[in-house]
Amino acid sequence: MWFKNAKLYQLTQPLTFNEDNLQDCLSSVIFRPCGSQELATMGFTPPLTGSELLFHHANGRYLFSLKKQERILPAAVINAELAEKVAQIEQETGSPVGKKAQQDLKQEIVARLLPQAFTKNSFSNGFICPEHKLVIVDASADGKAETFLAMLRKALGSLPVVPLCRSGIQSYLTNWVTANPPEHIQLLTDIELKANDDEAAVARCKNQDLQAEEVLRHIDAGKWVEKLGVDFSDQLTCMLESDGSIKRIKYSDSLKEENQDIPKDEKAARLDADFVLMSAELVAFADYLTEVLELNAE
Repeated sequence: MWFKNAKLYQLTQPLTFNEDNLQDCLSSVIFRPCGSQELATMGFTPPLTGSELLFHHANGRYLFSLKKQERILPAAVINAELAEKVAQIEQETGSPVGKKAQQDLKQEIVARLLPQAFTKNSFSNGFICPEHKLVIVDASADGKAETFLAMLRKALGSLPVVPLCRSGIQSYLTNWVTANPPEHIQLLTDIELKANDDEAAVARCKNQDLQAEEVLRHIDAGKWVEKLGVDFSDQLTCMLESDGSIKRIKYSDSLKEENQDIPKDEKAARLDADFVLMSAELVAFADYLTEVLELNAE
């Protein structure tokens, strides 16, 4: 249970959970497999293997897992069947098949093929930390994170959140490169810069000394830092983006090794211990960013 990405949100009102009530709320949007004529279904599933609880509570933080199942029906397969059917009808009738008739045929083909289609499962994970007024979702894209929040909001009845970063942080990231990064932050070797003009030219550097003259020349020319590789307290590395997104998270070996004594076959215990370590580190990083980026002043 190690998040690879993190979308950060701040609770605007306190949340208090009664664990019995929480299970009932989540049960109203529990996952169920696709029906024979359904393209996709979505709902909450137990985060811990072998558990019936639709959430996991550890150290005051609540973990949720949203499961999505989709039927895989490639457009090429549908279009090939449609073309064959249209050709057959036109040959039999001697008349072209209109757009409306083709659309009806397409729907019939989809309805016939859906029950035979394979299914694909995917998961979205996130957790709530009421004490720190944080919601953190393992997602690289806004759409995926918003879907997770919408389903959680549907289950709970209310989830008053706003993005932790409500405006761009380019100026802070740029200053970290041109001046000195704040305490506990070490700059890595990946950076993306973008010009703030109509052309919006982009420069990307990988495995590059960020104090090198060629990097600083881009900044002198008016480019701002859009993405910056950073190390936080020797505990995690990531790409911090100008909208506050955290991507490509990697945790230190020393952090992950803290749970190495848990046998691999004790999957629930291992997931619980990993979640405790991972969530504590992400909460600490979110609190740190709130302070150094002055996010409470927004």
